[in-house]
Amino acid sequence: ASCRDVFWKIHCVSKCSNFSVQRTMSSFLSAKSTTTEPAEEADGEFRKLDLYKRREVRKKSKPRELQVNVPAPRYTRMPIDQDWTSVWPTAQSFRPSVVPLPIRQGYSKKGAPPGKFVNLELMKIPNFLHLTPPHIEKHCEALKKFCTQWPAGLETDEQCAKHFPIEVTTSDYCHSSPTIRDVRSRIVTLKVKLSKLNLDYHARDKLLRLVGDRYDPSSDTLTIVTDRCPLRKQNYDYAHYLLAALYHECWTTEPWESEKAESDMECFIWEGSRSEKNLVDTVDRVKQALKGKETFNLPHIQQLPDECPASKVKGMPEVRRYGEALTAVYNEGENEYTWENYKRSVYALLRLGEAPET
Repeated sequence: ASCRDVFWKIHCVSKCSNFSVQRTMSSFLSAKSTTTEPAEEADGEFRKLDLYKRREVRKKSKPRELQVNVPAPRYTRMPIDQDWTSVWPTAQSFRPSVVPLPIRQGYSKKGAPPGKFVNLELMKIPNFLHLTPPHIEKHCEALKKFCTQWPAGLETDEQCAKHFPIEVTTSDYCHSSPTIRDVRSRIVTLKVKLSKLNLDYHARDKLLRLVGDRYDPSSDTLTIVTDRCPLRKQNYDYAHYLLAALYHECWTTEPWESEKAESDMECFIWEGSRSEKNLVDTVDRVKQALKGKETFNLPHIQQLPDECPASKVKGMPEVRRYGEALTAVYNEGENEYTWENYKRSVYALLRLGEAPET
């Protein structure tokens, strides 16, 4: 066979095989495309091959809204004569559905302050709805059986100050804050009058030097403020410790304190002074000079016993008056009043008659 015959046979075989493949593929086409569109097949247009079933678009269904029957706020159903102590018995956060008050709290740039519902400003701060007068009355009735009678003799403030001279002051703070703690509540103030303390001149003078400006001379009050410790109880104990330490220290006499002479004193002191000693010696000499005489020009001196102690002379009214007048001259200064008082005391001591009016 020639080459032309071989080529013709190969062309026929390939044409037959293409026809069989086309026939096989046409079997996969849908019935609709093969029967209803013969014209398009004849034109040679490529038909769409649907190997899988088309997915249908599902409509999304909306979820059903849950119908909840929310009751009305409690305060709308409360009677007018409702017992508030049973509604709000203890301390708790603010609940707007219970409080029958149109409360507002907060800040709005334009408009009124926010109402009580969904208001964090009202929930985060402490309230006193559990401390109304009916609450306090019930608390007092419950605690009444544990109380004792008020002590007799403490009906007035003066009587209380007499028996309880120490006054302790503390402070509690309540404000809008995430915490109810306040560092200022630990401060303790202790006050006491120096006249209530058993002090002589040396102890009082030393105490005043130790306390400095904590003493108020106008009210004779010593004030001690303690805030070093973190707790109030610790500062309370520390304040009492300071008062006890000051009291015992002012009664202590150091060896160098005995070197203080009369000229070093801040003011004139009659007791133990040279003026007092000179007056006692003068009275003793006058008594010895008038001894055995019948005239009694100075009966308050002549009636003294022979062996009269100095303490009895110092206790004479005329001597005490003279000491007070001399002390006023030195401490208050020289003026008409102090000199007049000093003159009258000398006239009374020496029985010189009535002091002339000046």
